[in-house]
Amino acid sequence: MTGVTLRRDGHVAEIVLDRAEALNALSTAMARRLAEVCAEVAADAAVRAVVLSAAGEKAFCVGADLKERNGMSDEELLAQRPVFRAAFGGVLNLPQPVIAAVHGYALGGGCEFALSTDLIVADESAVFGLPEVGVGLVPGGGGTQLALRRLGPGKAADLVFTGRRLGIEEAVEYGLVDRRVPAGTVREEALGIAGTIALNSPTAVRAAKRAMRQGAALPLEAALDLEENAWRTTAFSADRREGIAAFNEKRRPVWP
Repeated sequence: MTGVTLRRDGHVAEIVLDRAEALNALSTAMARRLAEVCAEVAADAAVRAVVLSAAGEKAFCVGADLKERNGMSDEELLAQRPVFRAAFGGVLNLPQPVIAAVHGYALGGGCEFALSTDLIVADESAVFGLPEVGVGLVPGGGGTQLALRRLGPGKAADLVFTGRRLGIEEAVEYGLVDRRVPAGTVREEALGIAGTIALNSPTAVRAAKRAMRQGAALPLEAALDLEENAWRTTAFSADRREGIAAFNEKRRPVWP
């Protein structure tokens, strides 16, 4: 399809940014397709974990396709905006845990896609950056807010205001990367993590993600109430009953 490929293996879905000839730069058609794929995955109860990966050897995603934008009128740029927001929101709002498998350049929107996921796995070739201020923009795929929440105000300001790039060493030091792996192994590692997640109760995992995402911006007391709601959702579920039974019978659970 147009720049995005969806693969399934058991309970794991892999969404591939598949426009390697353009370093996976995000075009309007690609953004529209990504939003469609995310909606399809979100609605699929059989999917328990998601990997966001990229085709080619050089880049995860270099952000918006500036060649497409060259010569766009203000009206055309404004018309593109909701399509892009739907693409970034599609990744951010997936109910399943999402693992980014980052290699090569993850710049602008590419960095924002990674920030939209729950876990970022990157190999030695990864380079991150939010260079939008250098072309007269601010990060518009959630970068200002997601970097702030993941990195804290000082480090987020450093990335956004300077537009500089972080190699793998500094990205790990900043807390931008959760797992660092050897070059060429990032997809395998991310799929392995997703497979491990998929063995667990889908009811529990989704409830935990909701509690963590929604609670992050709340005062602790309110966030603990969210956790209580998540606990109640799982404690009286068929998954919890199956999990306890499987533990006592020394077998792998078959989640209802």
